[in-house]
Amino acid sequence: MDENQTEFVREFVLAGFSQTPAIEAGLFVLFLFFYVSTWVGNVLIMLTVASDNCLNSSPMYFLLGNLSFLDLCYSTVTTPKLLADFLENEKLITYDQCIVQLFFLHFVGAAEMFLLTVMAYDRYVAICRPLHYTTVMSRRLCCFLVAASWTGGFVHSIVQAILTNHLPFCGPNQVDNFFCDVPPVIKLACADTFVIELLMVSNSGLISTSSFVVLISSYTTILVKIRSKEGRQKALSTCASHLMVVTLFFGPCIFIYARPFSTFSVDKLVSVLYNVVTPMLNPLIYTLRNKNVKSAMWKLWDRSGLTTKK
Repeated sequence: MDENQTEFVREFVLAGFSQTPAIEAGLFVLFLFFYVSTWVGNVLIMLTVASDNCLNSSPMYFLLGNLSFLDLCYSTVTTPKLLADFLENEKLITYDQCIVQLFFLHFVGAAEMFLLTVMAYDRYVAICRPLHYTTVMSRRLCCFLVAASWTGGFVHSIVQAILTNHLPFCGPNQVDNFFCDVPPVIKLACADTFVIELLMVSNSGLISTSSFVVLISSYTTILVKIRSKEGRQKALSTCASHLMVVTLFFGPCIFIYARPFSTFSVDKLVSVLYNVVTPMLNPLIYTLRNKNVKSAMWKLWDRSGLTTKK
């Protein structure tokens, strides 16, 4: 067929979780609960950190507030569209919307990876150099590191979006996931994508794997430098929340992006874990294991006038 007569794809069909309306309705309620919980938990942490002078002046909680904002953005990239699709028979997304969703998914996701690495460095300085902590982790440096995380995410994402956008899509148009991401979308291109796949895997896989290695190295260094058993237990207790968040986020990301673009039956469930569930669990993890955050939340509750005065 002549190139000028080739009909290119203008919209994609997203894969759902089920074709049964009753199951789709049940999933709508479940994922709506996840999304509302994500909003409530992360907004509560942001308000708590912003309203408490002690927390707001601490580098650790300043970074935690930024992490909550990223979690909120990350979940919002995919979940509203997923909820709308549960109510539709045809789960369609235009080509332009697909590229935009893919861009913001990698933008916010990579920024969160970089921020989690920054938070690991913050814990390293706090535990290994406590006397210099406030000097090293100044507000100016924290703001710079947060801005650098966003910038790194943007650079990573724009590369992914440009490479994907330059591929020709002339059918089929069935995306094997509930949102647009590089691995399932690039498989639909009607061209040889080996080099592009290699570049994208190197990009996403390198960021997720190298960030995870830096994180693990940071915590290993902390444990090695602390000689006493009690000191190590205290360090583990301090870093436990962050380690749980890192494992929940990086584990699925490495599974999806640090391998060739081959499809596994569990990919969709893994995508749910790091796109929907993890942003909801992060506030719960940090709140349950942190006395300062819980205390500040109670103060915020008292100041709001919602408690019953006796």
